[in-house]
Amino acid sequence: MTKPYNLPNKTNMPNMQKGTDRNDKFSKISKKSVIFRILKYLFAHKAMLLLAAVIMITSNLLSLEGPELSGKAIDAIGENGNVDFKSVFYYTGLMVAFYAVSGALSYLLSVIMISVSKSVTFRMRKDVFEHLCDLPVGYFDKNQAGDLVSRLTYDIDTVNASLSNDLVHIISGSITVAVCGYKMFKTAPILMLVFTVTIPALIFFSRYRVKKVRPLFSYRSAQYGFLNGYAEEMLSGQKTIRAYSKEKVIISRFDEHNDEAVEAEYNADYQGCILGPSVNFINNITLSLIGMFGVLIFIKTKGSPEGAMFTIGALSSFIQYARRFSGPINETANIVSDIQSALSAGARIFTLLDEKCEPQDCDATEKLSESGISEEGNLKVDNVTFGYTEEKTILHNIFINAPKHKTVALVGATGCGKTSIINLLMRFYDPNSGEILIDGTNTSKAPISDVRRSFTMVLQDTWLFGGTVAENIAYGRDEATFEEIVEAAKTAKVHNFIMTLPDGYNTVIDENGSNISKGQKQLITIARAILLDTPFLILDEATSNVDSHTEALLHTAMDEIMKNKTCIIVAHRLSTIKNADTIIVMEKGRILEEGSHDELIAKNGNYAALYNSQFDLVLD
Repeated sequence: MTKPYNLPNKTNMPNMQKGTDRNDKFSKISKKSVIFRILKYLFAHKAMLLLAAVIMITSNLLSLEGPELSGKAIDAIGENGNVDFKSVFYYTGLMVAFYAVSGALSYLLSVIMISVSKSVTFRMRKDVFEHLCDLPVGYFDKNQAGDLVSRLTYDIDTVNASLSNDLVHIISGSITVAVCGYKMFKTAPILMLVFTVTIPALIFFSRYRVKKVRPLFSYRSAQYGFLNGYAEEMLSGQKTIRAYSKEKVIISRFDEHNDEAVEAEYNADYQGCILGPSVNFINNITLSLIGMFGVLIFIKTKGSPEGAMFTIGALSSFIQYARRFSGPINETANIVSDIQSALSAGARIFTLLDEKCEPQDCDATEKLSESGISEEGNLKVDNVTFGYTEEKTILHNIFINAPKHKTVALVGATGCGKTSIINLLMRFYDPNSGEILIDGTNTSKAPISDVRRSFTMVLQDTWLFGGTVAENIAYGRDEATFEEIVEAAKTAKVHNFIMTLPDGYNTVIDENGSNISKGQKQLITIARAILLDTPFLILDEATSNVDSHTEALLHTAMDEIMKNKTCIIVAHRLSTIKNADTIIVMEKGRILEEGSHDELIAKNGNYAALYNSQFDLVLD
């Protein structure tokens, strides 16, 4: 026998956000809870399940009449060659009819269960995706996209396969075991004593193996989730990888992760497959004992005054029922790995569904205005402290005042907290202490949708979806007219480029805009922001991906965009924010300086040093 890989344990499990921590998290959901929650999805189709139950019971009862009819047909054959052909043909005819109807009903049952499992899969996948859309942004910062996709696809498909196949086997098998037990007791009660030895041994051994195997399948699912996450990350970063000639490095790392996933799968399947043959061995011993004791009892009692305890036909029926009795147990043992996979997949799905969503709009206690979004355009950050984790504080006692139609610029080295402030303004996160006020209303008490609809963002990292150019520009305003879309594109200086495309505004952009340049994508997102027309505008290095000529054109357009808006600008090139009403210089999550460009230059402090250093670089 091939030697199995080492089983995962505290010392040889790979270091994982990769698997160990997640496996512990999934294991907190009990097996009973997973089963109960899957059944809730099933019970949404009560009529179909009721029909399936009737068909299943009828099919099993008809099928289980076969052994008894077979025994009667055998008894119709006399000891001295006298055969009651009429009875033989009658019982065998009934057997054929019962088996034919049972087979047809089994087919119909499979069709119904496939239909139900398809509906459950659709509903479960819809629930997971909708829940993902309601989760806070911080959740996606902490979890790999590939792992989430794995739960949305592979894990739900695993549950679906179990519902359409394994569930039918288990329920049908339970009916078979119950009916066969009754038939055997009615046919030859004394032979049931054999089961008093083998059934307890079977139960104890099965419970032991299932308890040992389940954590291995949970670990396997976690490993596959991590492998998908790593693959997704590496595939999305191919340009950078090739630019630095790191292909061999990432292939080597993928091989390591792939080996860990394969090892986890091998361990789970190796340990899981032990149960099936072992249970089959116990059941074969049971059948052997029944046959041996049955023949001995028949021979012993045949010549007694009372006659034999049972006929040869009855013994034949009992053995057939005993085989049918052990059949479902064997099947269940053989599919235990599939069941464990489904339970582990279900745990991963429901762990995701149990993640806390963003606060709902209905939970808000205050409104920004009667119309929902900000009407005055006043923004204030009041003594805000924030950290992404409890252990590390990113922002310390931040005060920012952005009055109506004023422009505030945030400058500082990478990692000083500029993006964190933007995240708080958009309510991707809430501050640990302090308040963010829009028109005097604490945003943490206002509806999240109203807060976000009050802002338009143009980020350094652009995002376009697969659709036409016009659809991408109108992403924030579905009701926008074509004329408004064109006017926004003209203001963003992207109209001429669009008209050079094969179908103009109807040109389909590949997913994430891979068929146009980065600068062109940035211009389209700027046009999107112009069309949206909100009270607040956030520009995070909005012109960083365009050439100098286009940037010069855009600055004229940006002046128009920023009119009658309260603007927050994040910039590294200080020449782009000289006209800001207030410039805030940050370092390590604290505000060092604040004032206009001229005021900060006059102070000859950090801002002046930064500005002069950039100016010197330009001269060089």
